[in-house]
Amino acid sequence: MAVVRAPRTGRRPLKTTGTLPPEGSAAALGRGHSLPVRQWPITLCLAVAGLGLAVIWFADFKIGLLIVGLALLLGAALRAALPEVGMLAVRSRFTDVGVLTFLGGVIVLLTLVAQPDPWLHLSWLDDIGRLVGRPRH
Repeated sequence: MAVVRAPRTGRRPLKTTGTLPPEGSAAALGRGHSLPVRQWPITLCLAVAGLGLAVIWFADFKIGLLIVGLALLLGAALRAALPEVGMLAVRSRFTDVGVLTFLGGVIVLLTLVAQPDPWLHLSWLDDIGRLVGRPRH
């Protein structure tokens, strides 16, 4: 019995044989250094995010969340400014910077307006609250 294969249509290969690393994904320092030191941009971002999680756990959740958001914004700044960032490079530079900036900004903004006692009052949030039936405080 012969196996009948469907004819290939388009330019897409049937099997992926390899992928290219993203631009800027070379290690930030040479092979003479240990791995965490060679990959210092992502190590720094993870250390700051870990500090934020520790602050959330042991102290104040708002300050800790601000630190986590700032860790993402730090990653965006490092990805935008440095030519080689190692494992901090995931996609293209534009995509990495955009996603990290968006996520970091959203975390910081949501932290600033978090109840109780928000640090930032946005009047349109009060309007939305009244619209859904929540009394104004």
